[in-house]
Amino acid sequence: MKFHYNRQDDVLMITLNDQKIDYAEQSGDIIVHFSPKREAVLLEILDASQFLKQAATTFPKKVLENMFPSFSPSLSHKVK
Repeated sequence: MKFHYNRQDDVLMITLNDQKIDYAEQSGDIIVHFSPKREAVLLEILDASQFLKQAATTFPKKVLENMFPSFSPSLSHKVK
């Protein structure tokens, strides 16, 4: 799993695997890219700074640390 944050566009991209992308579906601020076998390959989180702020207050700290090993509670106000 790889994470990439594009500060200019405020998009967090989470690559789940290296499979070929066939199509994508969007629900709100989340776009999921799927392989031809309908497996999730890439997640795009639009308005990521808002997502991270909400995640910092909603998810337990241990869950965030597992998802984002370099997570710190102050991350939510550093990401803009």
